[in-house]
Amino acid sequence: MLASNIELVKHILDEINFILQQTYSKSKEQATLDPVLSRALIRSLEIIGEASSKLDQEFRSLHPHIEWRKITNTRNKLIHEYFGVDYDIVWDIITNKLPNLKVFLEEIIF
Repeated sequence: MLASNIELVKHILDEINFILQQTYSKSKEQATLDPVLSRALIRSLEIIGEASSKLDQEFRSLHPHIEWRKITNTRNKLIHEYFGVDYDIVWDIITNKLPNLKVFLEEIIF
């Protein structure tokens, strides 16, 4: 059975919350030099991208202010270029993009 759009958004929010909790009061260096944490962060970003790619086009069209294509492309980059992960970009996503995405998605489901 396919997950509904709302279920997928909840999965995305779960991963965003995990990332934000795990990186709260940490520096980029602390997060990226910890091998377990850095792998967990990458995996959560992959899940966010995968869940975003499963949202139907009509749903994404209703929320054009969310950069769905960039989210999916980030997932693809992380999956296929795992030896070349740019942690400056990852940290920018975590600190600058995810908090806004969280607000947008919470507005959709709450």
